[in-house]
Amino acid sequence: MKPFASAEVAAKFNAYPPHVRPKLLALREFIFQTASTVDGAGEIEESLKWGEPAYVTRNKSGSTIRIDWKQKEPNHYAMYFNCQTNLVETFRTLFPNDFNFEGNRALVFGLEDKIPKDSLAVCVAASLTYHLQKKRSAGAK
Repeated sequence: MKPFASAEVAAKFNAYPPHVRPKLLALREFIFQTASTVDGAGEIEESLKWGEPAYVTRNKSGSTIRIDWKQKEPNHYAMYFNCQTNLVETFRTLFPNDFNFEGNRALVFGLEDKIPKDSLAVCVAASLTYHLQKKRSAGAK
């Protein structure tokens, strides 16, 4: 597992309930692993944004991904994307049966769900290269 660069982020993970923490740590590791295989993503910076663990590319090629569990929805946890993008709308089109969606901002997982890793890798890669892809699309016009 990748060590925490920030004591604040480590403390946030340690504060999650014991039955939830491994799920969020698995998403965290998945983001880092996916980033290491995605051309153009580069190094990932981990921080807290809005009190949630957040992951963004240092080279500004991507859009921030956040993960969290909330007390008010104790049987679910989520991966959040910038709601000002079309990312979740795209994921809904590509994978209508793979995820539970929350508006245009999140993929929501039940604590007992098996995560569709191949589909999730596409979603994470799309977010980590969002700005890069927009530049490429603009250049192709």
